Amino acid sequence: MNSRDPGAARRPIRELPDELISQIAAGEVVERPASVVRELVDNALDAGSTQINVKLMAGGVRAIVVEDDGHGIPAEELPLALRRHATSKIRTLDELESVSTMGFRGEALAAIASVSEMAIISREETAPHAHRLDARSGELAAAARARGTSVEVRELFFSTPARRKFLKTDATELAHCVESVRRHALARPDVGFGIWHEGKLVDQWRAGSLEQRIKDVLGEDFITESRAMSREAGPLRIHGRVGLPEAARSRADMQYLYVNGRYVRDKTIAHGIRSAFDDVLHGQRQPCYVIFIEIAPDRVDVNVHPTKIEVRLRDGREMHQHVRHAVQDALALSKSSEVPTPPPATPPTYGAPTQPPRWFRAETAPTYMPPAKQASLALAEAAALFDKPLPTAPAGTSAVAPSSTLPALPACAALPDHDWPLGRAVAQIQGVYILAENAQGLVIVDMHAAHERVVYERLKARLGESRIDTQPLLIPVTFAATPQEIATAEAQAETLAKLGLDVAPLSSKMLAVRSRPALLAGGDVVDLARSVLAELAQFDASHALERAQHEILATMACHGAVRANRQLNLDEMNALLRDMERTERADQCNHGRPTWRQLTMRELDALFLRGR
Repeated sequence: MNSRDPGAARRPIRELPDELISQIAAGEVVERPASVVRELVDNALDAGSTQINVKLMAGGVRAIVVEDDGHGIPAEELPLALRRHATSKIRTLDELESVSTMGFRGEALAAIASVSEMAIISREETAPHAHRLDARSGELAAAARARGTSVEVRELFFSTPARRKFLKTDATELAHCVESVRRHALARPDVGFGIWHEGKLVDQWRAGSLEQRIKDVLGEDFITESRAMSREAGPLRIHGRVGLPEAARSRADMQYLYVNGRYVRDKTIAHGIRSAFDDVLHGQRQPCYVIFIEIAPDRVDVNVHPTKIEVRLRDGREMHQHVRHAVQDALALSKSSEVPTPPPATPPTYGAPTQPPRWFRAETAPTYMPPAKQASLALAEAAALFDKPLPTAPAGTSAVAPSSTLPALPACAALPDHDWPLGRAVAQIQGVYILAENAQGLVIVDMHAAHERVVYERLKARLGESRIDTQPLLIPVTFAATPQEIATAEAQAETLAKLGLDVAPLSSKMLAVRSRPALLAGGDVVDLARSVLAELAQFDASHALERAQHEILATMACHGAVRANRQLNLDEMNALLRDMERTERADQCNHGRPTWRQLTMRELDALFLRGR
């Protein structure tokens, strides 16, 4: 009979048997083999181990063996270790509130034993030999091993076959197990780790410095594409490495956050980290980082989730700000040592020498020396040899499309020789890249990415003043809109006006654009309006308006930047270079891509084997 049937007999209240209680707890603690690895490595670290080995069979489903060289467990305490809520880590509530060990709940071993065939072999330093405890039979027997503990877990979920059906392939489960050990290895560089699968060594990390451990675990590329960070505020210390925006990934699979040595996921801290990238990483790209936070144990509650992967901060707002500023400071620093230089208070006129902003590296901003004039065979002469004269265009105009459909770049006056870090434009490649010459050699600029950053910073500056200047349209542009777009336009009319857009419903299925930002004159108005409405619909409910505005301005800048295949003359190219030199963060576009690259004379000589 169905228990929900009103006519069903009432079932009396009963205490659950211990085995069922343990299996229910196992459902919270043990999700897959990687969960077992995590809990057992936690215990090994708490035991003071200097070397931990993890041996797996069939991705950990058939067997998991974790061996350590810690202080071991006395023989008389082995049976107690398998009891629920039995632990050596804490004794009182005060100790729980200031716990500093990886484990403390006393649930893991009992939960694992309830869904597997488990045995523990352990020996103290002073014991004559080790002892082996079979978790299922309770049999305790003499065994051989050096000081430390080995936990053997075999046939995981054999007693709960339904749970076993949810496991993935052996390769997938192995990957999760390896990732679990990687998380521990990053936090404990003083401990050596080894992982074996089917008798073959998968990964091994020797004890050493934190810098070396990060390089060993995440690769040398991560070190190259990241910057060190450090910040202290009273008892709080934040340190680690944060990846450059250009190293961002499509997935959040290179994000390691630790609080007092424990790998955690925390929305407040994660939001603080991501908000530090607001100006340099828009869209869905995910930053990479390894960040360690050391805080007084009584200011963080780790007893929030059975897996101990979540924490509750006593002052989340303060932590958010400290983390955000720590990451921002790291991103503001150059890869090489330099003295940050603030941008000029007022933009200089074109053709005048500019003060390079702080994102320019010291070694890439030398005094620009004009090249010696070539006696013969200039670019025009070389073209004439092939009877193909170079295309030219009047200053300030486009050689491909009319100015009414493309955002205009200001013309640059005759360029005298000045200290220009990005040098003097000499050519354009395929309407995509600008080639410029400076004292070091060749500068290659991604035209669209660079202009996108310049436009974004201008839009942001205008928004900070009051609202973005608008340009009314003589004839409103109408387009068919979705119900969500119409609802967003009505609800966000004030925000749209502040962004320089006048978008209003004409009917239940039509929207009209009556004005657009003056800085974006010439772009596709409908495409711009749709993109801004989509951004507003996404961020209105879950993010602060400031974050939403930054995302929207980035979208607007992308639409307003010069497109690929637009031909620029030398004046327009030089104008863009000068704009870049006085724009903060102009070395990266709004999506985190680099905007320019330097090829030194030495690198150019190496390409052509000069001097060999």
